[in-house]
Amino acid sequence: MAKRVYEVWKGSNRFMCNGRLIFGPDARSLIVTLLLVIVPVAIFCTFVASNLFHKFPSYNAGYAILVATIVYTIYVLVLLFLTSARDPGIVPRNAHPPEEEFCYESSASVEAGGRPTPSLQLPRTKEVIVNDMPVRVKYCDTCMLYRPPRCSHCSICDNCVERFDHHCPWVGQCIGKRNYRFFFLFVSSLALLCVFVFSMSALYMKFLMDEHGTVWKAMKKSPASMILMAYCFVSLWFVGGLTGFHLYLIGTNQTTYENFRYRADNRPNVYDRGCLNNFLEVFCTKIETSRNNFRAYVQEEAPRPPRAPPREAEVDDSGGSRRAKVEDDLEMGDVLKISQRHDFSDVGDVRSRVSDGLHQKSPDVELGLGLELQAAPGSLSDRHHSSLGRRN
Repeated sequence: MAKRVYEVWKGSNRFMCNGRLIFGPDARSLIVTLLLVIVPVAIFCTFVASNLFHKFPSYNAGYAILVATIVYTIYVLVLLFLTSARDPGIVPRNAHPPEEEFCYESSASVEAGGRPTPSLQLPRTKEVIVNDMPVRVKYCDTCMLYRPPRCSHCSICDNCVERFDHHCPWVGQCIGKRNYRFFFLFVSSLALLCVFVFSMSALYMKFLMDEHGTVWKAMKKSPASMILMAYCFVSLWFVGGLTGFHLYLIGTNQTTYENFRYRADNRPNVYDRGCLNNFLEVFCTKIETSRNNFRAYVQEEAPRPPRAPPREAEVDDSGGSRRAKVEDDLEMGDVLKISQRHDFSDVGDVRSRVSDGLHQKSPDVELGLGLELQAAPGSLSDRHHSSLGRRN
């Protein structure tokens, strides 16, 4: 049975609802974020907002505070869901490296025959033009592609993400091209929620102080209000500071990754289009559709034809084989010459041993043996000379 794309996905993402929702590998941290938002709001609605019903008798303003708190909290949770449960802009992986970028180079290692081996080399970077300015993009070994401008590989999700900003553990997802808008709205809305809860809790404490006269009596009457004020004050330093930082990034058309990585380079920002246009680009442009269809069935890849080497490599290879053949012939000739020299040296050794062993015999016998040894390395046509020597 054919499998769907999300079932064989090579990244570290987690899928739900049959591939309709995609999360990061640390999606469990999303539960902590939900508790940090829902629990304080529930305490506020139970112990503070419900006691403000009778403080604003005209126009039922006390009920409006409770309803506004619930509706706004739901809006914040929806932004959190849109940030963490959607494709942040993942670039699909290639099954093979881009062949048009290959170049053949002679490697430094040389074979035994003395011929250099042509090897495939893939350029690590290449330049593209963005707003009439050259931008260098890098090759990703994991995804086997040249990353688009402003794209980076997330080591946590193990994916290349377009306009990569950072990986946020609080939402359990990468922040990129397709969810950055919702991420900023979530952070800024959460900061406003902290301000609202802090203000209403302080207002309720003011009413209690007017009734009981002192702060301590008011705190004993409603300790939940003091806890909420302290919690919102601390939280506002984080989400409020993060909101201000991303306002600066949007105004200058930067990402968090670019700001921290290229801060010391003092390179010109080729993506800056002016403060107003930068804000319009983030909030008013249409979000592109995902480049991945996670519910599609996996298509079996057709076998690829073998890659033909370039003409230069073929010429070098043939020339190298001819040189190797000539060298082999020369080596065979040397071996034959060496073997002939060994044969003659063996004959000389035999002659010396025989002459040493028979030096006490008669001169006639020595003469016959000498003539016989001289005739041994000769051809068959010289046999009558050796017989003549024996007769003598």
